[in-house]
Amino acid sequence: MKKTPLYEQHISAGGVMVDFAGYMLPVRYSDGIIAEHRAVRERAGLFDVSHMGEITLEGSGAEAFLEYLLTNRFSDMPAGKVRYSLMLYPSGGTVDDVLVYKRGADKFMIVVNAANREKDFEWIASAAEKSGYREVKINDISDSVALLALQGKAAEKILPGAELPRKYYTFVEGGKVLGVDVLAVSRTGYTGEDGFEIFVSPENAGRLWDNVLSVGAEYGAIPAGLGARDTLRLEAAMPLYGHELKAEYPASEAALDFAIKYDKADFIGKAALTERAPEYIRVGALVKGRGIVREGSVLIGEMGETIGEVTSGTMSPTLGTAVAMLRLKKAYGGRIFAEIRGKTVELELTPLPFYKRNK
Repeated sequence: MKKTPLYEQHISAGGVMVDFAGYMLPVRYSDGIIAEHRAVRERAGLFDVSHMGEITLEGSGAEAFLEYLLTNRFSDMPAGKVRYSLMLYPSGGTVDDVLVYKRGADKFMIVVNAANREKDFEWIASAAEKSGYREVKINDISDSVALLALQGKAAEKILPGAELPRKYYTFVEGGKVLGVDVLAVSRTGYTGEDGFEIFVSPENAGRLWDNVLSVGAEYGAIPAGLGARDTLRLEAAMPLYGHELKAEYPASEAALDFAIKYDKADFIGKAALTERAPEYIRVGALVKGRGIVREGSVLIGEMGETIGEVTSGTMSPTLGTAVAMLRLKKAYGGRIFAEIRGKTVELELTPLPFYKRNK
């Protein structure tokens, strides 16, 4: 089992450690998941996301290769910009969802999900070879990068003097954050709040973590774990690989068309997505009555027929009610039910996201 460079900080802070994607990571600290969730929504929370993978693409043809490899468009992307995209199989199912950082002309970094790191690297390298982009240099730099995510309304106040990106989904390279040399700072996150993700060398990660929490204490910032990260992303209706996105699900079902540029000349999976209209769609729902529906719960129609499944579900600390994201048959228009511990509960469709911050 791997440990991130911040393992000792988690132990010192009372982190309850669990196996996540092959890493020992805190699911929560002594304050608990709800307190951590509310800290991010109201003040700030600090996450260790060093388990995420970083893959660089450089050299002649890197931009053109990304246009083919991923669903979004990169030919109009300026340096210093971050863009969300999907990476698909020829079948239209999802290899992974990723963030692409443009560092310069034909110079990119892709941040991938931890559980998919090795698979993604092999897929990217193989796709470059098969599609004739052999001059593109592809490197997995994950082991030389630690990643901290400071999220919440107070995030910017906690980082005085740092050169911070001004706009959402942009980044700056180099510089110092609270006296620590960093590799890059991006205005991104997985919580639905404003905040920053800070790339730093592993040897500097512990000092940066300590400094952020020391300064952040004045603003009510606390460390936050995997449990709060999941409830926060679900309220913000952000998809999670293995839940809303899978190899078996056509990406056109995920309500992420903003990241799929069908007017591009070609990309892996385009033919499969355009040949067949999606049978299912990702939607949001509230649980009517008591109970929480969890991933894998079968959705039942008025006539007892199966009409889909729950992909993610939790009790929303912000809304005070149970919420869920569903993979629902597009053609269905009646009442929706799900089973909770042998009992049937009704669900009420609601627009996504469940929570949207005031800007």
